Amino acid sequence: MPHSNNTTEKDWQEVQDSPEFARLRKAVRGFAFPVTIAFLTWYLLYVLLTAYARDFISIRVFGSVNVGFILGWLQFLTTFGIAIAYSRYANRKVDDLAAEIRIELEAQADATTSAPEGGPAK
Repeated sequence: MPHSNNTTEKDWQEVQDSPEFARLRKAVRGFAFPVTIAFLTWYLLYVLLTAYARDFISIRVFGSVNVGFILGWLQFLTTFGIAIAYSRYANRKVDDLAAEIRIELEAQADATTSAPEGGPAK
């Protein structure tokens, strides 16, 4: 559904200062910050193990597959797992908050567009 894009800098600032936007930020940060810290810690552990624990990393688990190979693949799996988890989290907690803000902002823009010149919208 096309709509006019008559939002001003003031409109965006009002949205950013609103309690609804604060709840949206809190919801996004509530997932992003802890997961980012956890993943970076896991990645740093992997890098440090490959750099300084070569004996451990080179232990064969089966055939020619060693611990390092498994940990490397787990990095990829973790990345996909985080993407799936965030998608589910966003669907549950973030999307509805963002939609409310978007609808309110579009309504304000439409009211500004439909206002008669020189007067407020009726």
